[in-house]
Amino acid sequence: MNELFKFIIGTIVLIIGIPIGNFLAKITKEELKDGQIWFNLIIILGFVGAVLSLVWRNDAFLFSFLFIVIVTSRSLLVKKKK
Repeated sequence: MNELFKFIIGTIVLIIGIPIGNFLAKITKEELKDGQIWFNLIIILGFVGAVLSLVWRNDAFLFSFLFIVIVTSRSLLVKKKK
């Protein structure tokens, strides 16, 4: 039951990352233009970290890396749409 509760809380936090990424994209348009290559690097490293967290079975790192990936990717997607 405890593991299920942790998973549900982690999933809710990841879902909250979507509007946070959208909001950050709207208020930081200048940084997105100049640092797009760095944002792509952050996304790649976040995926690598998430996979390694699965291997090491560390849920806290897994959800942290996935949150970073979601927020960063949403920022880039909102920027590309405009």
